[in-house]
Amino acid sequence: MVWSRGVLWVSLCVGVLVAGCQAVPSAQNAQAASPAANVMPAAMGPGVDRIDFELPEAWGGEVRCTQANGCLLGAVEHERNTVVLHRLERSRVVRPLASHPVPYHPDSAAWMSDELLAAAVEDSGGVDIFRVVNDKLVKVITVPAGFGPRDVLVARAEGGRYRLLATPYIGSKVAWLDWQEGGQESSFRSVEWCKAPWHPTKVSRLPQGGSGVAVACLDDKRVMAVSDADLLGKPRELARFSAVPRQVRPSPSGQWLYVALETGGRNARIDMGSGELQWVASSPRGSSSVAPFSDDLVAWGEDGRIVLQRLGARAEVLESRELSTSGFSTSIQLVDADQDGYLDAVVLNSSGKRADVIYGPLWEKATRRP
Repeated sequence: MVWSRGVLWVSLCVGVLVAGCQAVPSAQNAQAASPAANVMPAAMGPGVDRIDFELPEAWGGEVRCTQANGCLLGAVEHERNTVVLHRLERSRVVRPLASHPVPYHPDSAAWMSDELLAAAVEDSGGVDIFRVVNDKLVKVITVPAGFGPRDVLVARAEGGRYRLLATPYIGSKVAWLDWQEGGQESSFRSVEWCKAPWHPTKVSRLPQGGSGVAVACLDDKRVMAVSDADLLGKPRELARFSAVPRQVRPSPSGQWLYVALETGGRNARIDMGSGELQWVASSPRGSSSVAPFSDDLVAWGEDGRIVLQRLGARAEVLESRELSTSGFSTSIQLVDADQDGYLDAVVLNSSGKRADVIYGPLWEKATRRP
C-alpha cells in the first residue's frame, strides 16, 4: 500500500524523534564544497543497464538536457536540507557536481532555464532560485510565496521574465510568483484552489479548450485544472475519486491525463477532449507517481518498483511489465540521458538513500508480469 503524507512523515521522522525533528542550522548562502572532488562516479562504461546513486530522500527534482551542458539533474535532499546538482553523462555515469544548504525541508526542484534552478523550501516560505556557474550552485534570490511550498512549477519563461506556481504542503491556497532575472524585486498573488494540491503539471489540452495547469488534490480527492487564459481564475474540477490522487501527468499528445491513485487497486485516466474518465486496473499496492510514454503506454511508480502497462482503447490492460527501484518511487522522468535514441527512466525515491537511472529500451528490459 502507498504511504499517505502522514505515514511518510512519521516514517521519515522516526530516526530523529529524540532530537525533536529539529532543523539543522546552516548558512543559507554558503556554497558547500563540491562533492565531485575525490568521489568516484556511481557507475560507468558501456553495457551498464542501470545505475543507483546516492540521493537520500529525494522528494523532487528534474533533469534538463542541452547541447551545452548535457543532462543535469537538479534535486532536493529533503532530510539533509540540501539542493544538489548531478550530471548524467552519455557514458552512463552519474557524477555529483555540487550541493547547497537551504533552510528546513526542501520539497521539490524545477529548471527555469538552462542555468536557473528553482527549489521549493518549506522554511524559506517561498522558492529559492539558484544559478549554475561552473558546475556550482550560486544562490540568487528567495521569492516569497506566503506559505511553505511543497511544489514549484515553471508556468512561463519569456525573455528573462518568469511566472512560477508554488503549491502548499498543506492548505488550499496556491501562489503565482513573478520574478525578472537580474532583479531583486518579485511579487506573488494567492488563489484558493483545493486542499493539498500536489505536483502540478502543464497540460496542452483541457476539456473546455486551450492549455493550462492540472493538479491532484490529495485531501479533497479531486483533480483540478486552470486555463492558461486565466491562471488567476478559479480552477475547474476534472474528476473526483474515493481514493487519494497522488499525481497527474499528461500523455505526450495531450489526449490523456493519467491519475496515480494511492489505494483501491486501480488508477485512472481522463480524456482531455471529452472529459471522460476511464479506470485502469493496477496493483493493490497503489501508485504514487505516473509517467506516460505515449497515449497507451504508461509507467506507474510504486514502492520498490515501476509498473509498465500497455492499454487498449477502453484502458484495459493488454500487457504489464515491471522494473525494480531503490525506494518509494514518487517521481519518474522519461528522458534520453545517454542520447542513444531510447528513453531512460530517472526515478527519484522519497524514501531510501538512492535514486535510479534505468536505461532504455525500457519495455524490452522490463520483467513480464502475469
